[in-house]
Amino acid sequence: MRKSVVLFLSLFLVACTADLNQYQNSSPRFDLFNYFQGKTLAWGMVQDYTGKQTRRFEVMIIGEVKDDKLVLTEDFVFDDGEETRRIWTIVETRPGYYQGQADDIQGVAIGQEVGNALRWKYDFELALDDSTIVVEFDDWLYRQDDKHAFNLTKIKKFGIEVGQLTLFFQKQGE
Repeated sequence: MRKSVVLFLSLFLVACTADLNQYQNSSPRFDLFNYFQGKTLAWGMVQDYTGKQTRRFEVMIIGEVKDDKLVLTEDFVFDDGEETRRIWTIVETRPGYYQGQADDIQGVAIGQEVGNALRWKYDFELALDDSTIVVEFDDWLYRQDDKHAFNLTKIKKFGIEVGQLTLFFQKQGE
């Protein structure tokens, strides 16, 4: 009986784990370089572990493909007036697999796209008062159509979810 319960719970947990391959037949294809080339407006919020909204923001993203690299310049404006900039440099290491770097990312971000979904994982230096802490970001982006995509992120520390980020993207006219 005990073994059956453990087996059931193990299978249940595995079944609850998102699998990128389940999006294989979903369209439109995410196509990271194509979607983010040019101007994209985004807006979103951060929530703490209880689900309480702690920050809102808008971000203007300018994407340029140069020498087989996607350079994303993200200009954030937060609801408290803070403004920040992050510049990503992203390379496709093989079809559908990516690596990215930015100043507030520790090491290298690793990404993979399948169908209309893209998953990014990286360690982020989160500013808190006069210091920073490193948290894990697990981003799931989904392409909705030619102009729209959205991002759901779990923020973790020591493997425990401490927050969430929700972000919506809208491609702007050229």
